[in-house]
Amino acid sequence: MSVAHSEVQNERPTSQYITFWTDVLVPKFIRWKHILVDGLTLHSEAIFPTLPVKPGDKVVDAGAGFGDTAIKLARLVGPTGSVLAVDCCDAFLEFGRKEAAVLGLTNINFLKEDVQTYPFEPIHDFCFSRFGTQFFENPVAGLRNMRTSLKPGGIMTMIVWRGIKDNPWLGSAKDVVLQYLPPPGENAQTCGPGPFSMADTDVVTKQLQIAGYDNIEFEQVDAQVFVGNDLDDAVAFQLAIGPAGEVYREAGKLAEQRHDEIAAALKEQLSKHQGSNGVVMDSSSWKVTARNPN
Repeated sequence: MSVAHSEVQNERPTSQYITFWTDVLVPKFIRWKHILVDGLTLHSEAIFPTLPVKPGDKVVDAGAGFGDTAIKLARLVGPTGSVLAVDCCDAFLEFGRKEAAVLGLTNINFLKEDVQTYPFEPIHDFCFSRFGTQFFENPVAGLRNMRTSLKPGGIMTMIVWRGIKDNPWLGSAKDVVLQYLPPPGENAQTCGPGPFSMADTDVVTKQLQIAGYDNIEFEQVDAQVFVGNDLDDAVAFQLAIGPAGEVYREAGKLAEQRHDEIAAALKEQLSKHQGSNGVVMDSSSWKVTARNPN
């Protein structure tokens, strides 16, 4: 069996959101991988022991990104199980392929595809997504398509951010930047609905019901996240990615002109969270679990 087998499919059309991810966000995410992967470790560590995954299971990792959660899942299901790691950005998956090869994991298939439209086979016991479903162009359609990957009685678990006020690691920087720059306009480039689009439990419950799930449950998960090795690292991260980064990017030349004062204000705000292990802040998510009843 080949190590970390991968497939690439390109027949289906690419949405504007995927193009934005590929052209704008992928280079930024790679630059800040040490935060976006390592920084979220505490969330993964709090959640993974509770996942209904056992040796021999077939699992889908939807929006697998750099592949770190797929690798965790592959270890849980063991050599008799399998993981299908799907993401629309092959540059992310390449990191997972290389890491799986180093670890000698042969039970992961890294697949470049759009989770919202890929024709899954209904053979999987479990479907997982960490901070990926929030960016679905059509949430109901995307969630329904994830359900098609499951056997009757199969379980889907997704991790989504709670509201921006519950996540100061992203929200507080936006508040600072908006003191110097205007908010993005209606025609701002975007990667989709955004990180807080699934914060409302009533809305998400209705989306899941329409998508055909039952046994819907929410569990709040609070954990600290690492947002920079030092203050300079944390400031640069906030101005590149997330709500503050969107404001900064869309402001264009004005942002460049006011960069020094914006960076100074962010550094002052972030200094409250600096410790011996870098800059660490509070975050909060929902662990959402639902069942395929078919």
